[in-house]
Amino acid sequence: MNTDATFAALVDDLGYAYEGVFSRETVAQAVADARELLEPRATIDEFLPVLVARQAREQLMAAAQAEGRIAKPVPEILFVCVHNAGRSQMAAALAEHLSARRVHVRSAGSKPADTVNPSVIEVLAERGIPLSQPYPKPLTDTAVRAADVIVTMGCGDACPVYPGKRYEDWTVADPADQPIEVVRDIRDDLQRRVSILLRDLLD
Repeated sequence: MNTDATFAALVDDLGYAYEGVFSRETVAQAVADARELLEPRATIDEFLPVLVARQAREQLMAAAQAEGRIAKPVPEILFVCVHNAGRSQMAAALAEHLSARRVHVRSAGSKPADTVNPSVIEVLAERGIPLSQPYPKPLTDTAVRAADVIVTMGCGDACPVYPGKRYEDWTVADPADQPIEVVRDIRDDLQRRVSILLRDLLD
């Protein structure tokens, strides 16, 4: 695989998608940032361009929404925990699954880990829920500004506060180093909380 040519093509594709919204330089920077985040974690090089494209597109969309360049068709929820390896990943996956795409969901970590907790992936799969972005992502100011609702779980004051946003802090156990039975209980706790949030937002 010609890596440089592949990533240049990604910039071309995203530049076309966001023509009139962002400059090519901004698009290229988003691709470079996504590659810097994901390349050290890539176990199979062939999958890297797909993940980089997804991450860059997500960041560009968040920036476009935060800056009012693109209207948001549905409410935006951001789930945040420390490592983005457990609670926030589960909450985001559950919200996406339960909302039937009536909300847009992101997750992030104040100190992202290298990988998602395998037990989290397992207990979600038991419910037929795949992780759409199975890698920890850093918390960015852009993601917070793009969100309508920010749900934090154990990350203290790491999340910036903006007026006009709805903030919730959920006391949810950390699945790290827990047996699978406990992780299932955490999943079920999160599902109850996410269901209540979605009913409040969408009903």
